[in-house]
Amino acid sequence: MIGAMRSLLVVVAMSACGGSGDDTMLPGGSCTDAPADASGEATYYAADGTGNCSFPATPSDLMVAAMNAVDYGTADWCGACVEVTGPTGTVTVRIVDQCPGCAKGDLDLSPEAFGMLSPLSAGRVPITWHEVACNVSGPIAYHFKDGVSQYWAAIQIRNHRYPIATLEAEVGGAYQMLDRVEYNYFLETDGLGPGPYSLRVTDTRGHVVEDIGIAVGDDVTRTGANQFPSCE
Repeated sequence: MIGAMRSLLVVVAMSACGGSGDDTMLPGGSCTDAPADASGEATYYAADGTGNCSFPATPSDLMVAAMNAVDYGTADWCGACVEVTGPTGTVTVRIVDQCPGCAKGDLDLSPEAFGMLSPLSAGRVPITWHEVACNVSGPIAYHFKDGVSQYWAAIQIRNHRYPIATLEAEVGGAYQMLDRVEYNYFLETDGLGPGPYSLRVTDTRGHVVEDIGIAVGDDVTRTGANQFPSCE
């Protein structure tokens, strides 16, 4: 089974879901329900795209935010997108950081994003927000942390539409779940061997993508073969 990369997209859920341009979707695919709308307050900080989610800086895309610690959980929202509505407008932001001092429901936005909701002089404003599909193109990606080897695995999922629920790796002919940590990597401290790896990713909307033949690397990003469908 290990060789040239291939990918299988499996969808397991309950409500209707539509695919878009670069999606590959099996017949009968569907999506689980999105989380309920949330409400809280928005503030802003000097965001550059980096933060607790361990993503690189994105100077050309500063529509980003830090999630309050309660909702952040164990990097649960990292890389996902939410649509935020404030006093004077609406903006979609990608979650890249955690805001330890924020109450449940609060978001700490980049100044560029906050300015879409209210003048910066307001400092703090009431908001509502809900999950939306990130406007990504191309397949999901697997980023191997610096220091990764056959003896220690740390893999981050990038370029995904919805929050990531789980990452599994095939070991000894069976998939096993990797542990997620607060800085947004999935770990196997005993390593996964020399590879290449078979990896299975599940998002919170019930989609599953399986990639075969992902080569291990030290601080490298490997591109998968498919993207999760959009449920909108």
